[in-house]
Amino acid sequence: MLCRAGCGACCIAPSISSPIPGMPTGKAAGERCLHLSAENLCLLFGDPRRPAVCGAFDADPEVCGDSREEAIRLLGWLEQATSVA
Repeated sequence: MLCRAGCGACCIAPSISSPIPGMPTGKAAGERCLHLSAENLCLLFGDPRRPAVCGAFDADPEVCGDSREEAIRLLGWLEQATSVA
């Protein structure tokens, strides 16, 4: 599966624990990454400062579903299911 242009769900729904430029402690689940454009495109794509976790993410129907809304819901559920309380 190819990423849906303008989706950005993977830059919003999951938490990122590694530093991101301008976000030294990463980001919380549900928080929009500072590097997500108004068009929901990653402004760090191809930049060596992009976190490894972001570069390793592969779009897949299991986590991206059939729409941006479904991707946010599925990624949010996965975040909750795998977070340590």
